[in-house]
This record gives sequence, C-alpha cells and structure tokens, in this order.
Amino acid sequence: MIISVTIRNGDGETWQKEYIDERLQKLKKYLDQPVEAHVVLSLEKFRNVAEINLVGNGLNLNAKEEDKDMHLAIDNAVAKIERQLKKHKEKLRSHKNHFLRDNETGMGEDFDDAEELGGGRVVAVKNLPLKPMSLDDAVMEMETSKTGFVVYRDAKTENIHVIYRQEDGNFALIETTG
Repeated sequence: MIISVTIRNGDGETWQKEYIDERLQKLKKYLDQPVEAHVVLSLEKFRNVAEINLVGNGLNLNAKEEDKDMHLAIDNAVAKIERQLKKHKEKLRSHKNHFLRDNETGMGEDFDDAEELGGGRVVAVKNLPLKPMSLDDAVMEMETSKTGFVVYRDAKTENIHVIYRQEDGNFALIETTG
C-alpha cells in the first residue's frame, strides 16, 4: 500500500504519519491488489479533519471525518473506509457466488454420461481459489457464504484447511498436513 500524507494548516509532525500508517495497515487484509492511499489532514480552528482516498484497480473509496481530536478523526475515517471495503468485498463475493451457481446448474447437463462412482456420479465440478487467510477470516467468510463450507490456505502454516457448519450451528475445522 502506497500512502501519501498531506497536512494543511499545520506543521507536519512525524507521529501523525506513523499513526496513519499503523491504522491503514489493518486494511491490507481486505485488499487483494496494491492500492494508493491519499490522506489529507487539516486543522481549522478547533476542528480536526481527516480525509482518506483509497484508489486501486477498479476501486475508489473516500471518507471524510472531523472531530475535536486528530486521533479520533483518523480512526473514524479509517473505520468508514473499512466498512466500505467490507461492503465492496461482499458485493464481489455475492456476484461470484451467483456466477458459480449459474455455472453449476449448467454443468449438471454436461455430465449426463458421467462415470458411475460406487452408486453415485459426479454431477458438478467446482474450482476453488485457495486464498491465504486466518481462521477468524474464514469464519467471517463462512458466515457470509451461502455454501456450507470454506476451503482456504492457512496464512501461518500454509496448509489447506476446510471449515464447515455442523447441524448444531457450530463450526468444524478439518486441518491437512502437507
């Protein structure tokens, strides 16, 4: 993430740039591609204004917050950007799910002469991209997903894991080694 900070009507202090960098780093988990962040901080009498513009590949998010304290203004603007990123990611996810569901129904017709496997047959093939994520991210994606499972690559161990919802509503995790 490329971050540029502009400070208007005030002197550029290093703590502000470090604080912004620290706060914007938590947005990386929502971003797949590199983006540019333009942050404008301005001080107008007793109003501290933080404006954040996130520009990337097909992504343009803006947030402007004002508060009595610059820390609060920055935190509120980052929280607003985070909500927008979550909403954007959810739209992409639902669009992909809709596309996959359409393809699955179309695939069932192509497998009429599918090979019999012990009383059953393969009626659909699904290609899943393995995204590196933590267990918490997988649970969050599981709650928003319409399928009963999520297959992902663990960010720490690089092993493939499967999380699914049990009949009692709890989640179960299958860990692989190798």
